[in-house]
Amino acid sequence: MTALDPAAEFDRQVRTLTGLGYPELSGLTPERFAERLAPLRATALAAASDTEHAHDPGSGRVPFVLVVTRELAPIEETMPRTALHGGKLPGFVDRSFEPGSLGRFVAVPEAELPDPQAYLLLGVERGEEFCGAVPREAMATVAGRGRTLLTIEEGIALLTHFPQVLVKNKCFSLGGSRSGDRRVPAIWISQKAPKLGWCWEGNPHTWLGMASAAGRRAAHAAPPGA
Repeated sequence: MTALDPAAEFDRQVRTLTGLGYPELSGLTPERFAERLAPLRATALAAASDTEHAHDPGSGRVPFVLVVTRELAPIEETMPRTALHGGKLPGFVDRSFEPGSLGRFVAVPEAELPDPQAYLLLGVERGEEFCGAVPREAMATVAGRGRTLLTIEEGIALLTHFPQVLVKNKCFSLGGSRSGDRRVPAIWISQKAPKLGWCWEGNPHTWLGMASAAGRRAAHAAPPGA
């Protein structure tokens, strides 16, 4: 576990997104993109001061993650901008998602997204304790702890900012996005790259846990031009 400078970490995450082309995906210049996210910087500092969430990416625990949703950057474009820690092959969306189906996997009501475009996810854990557990039972356990399940965009954000969280036998489901059926999205390793796929809610996998967070927080003030 390492000490964290929240201001420096927030700035790093903004640079990561900018370097990966998120401004272009969002239809913004790099400057306007940075302005859109800037109000969240104070939120990151406040969250770090009033919580004690661990910063240990290698163990799958981080205090905050800057999330940009599909409203700004499409999932089909952000997943290929991920990679394994030290890897070169781009992430991909599995073909098991039939055409148009990703659009039906939306945040469950319990997720309560604080902003439709960008916000912070707090107290994140990849949830390897649930490896081998039945997903629907793991989701119930997470809810019983007062924690929230990660959405697809949040899982991609976690991997984007902290690629070291995705390792063999410690991959994670994203129960915060559902499509009204028994499928639960998940990110795991396939062909030496991250893959966004799905598994049945009643089928356990020894290498697939259940990611969760302590909560979400929007900017303290509206972004410029909003």
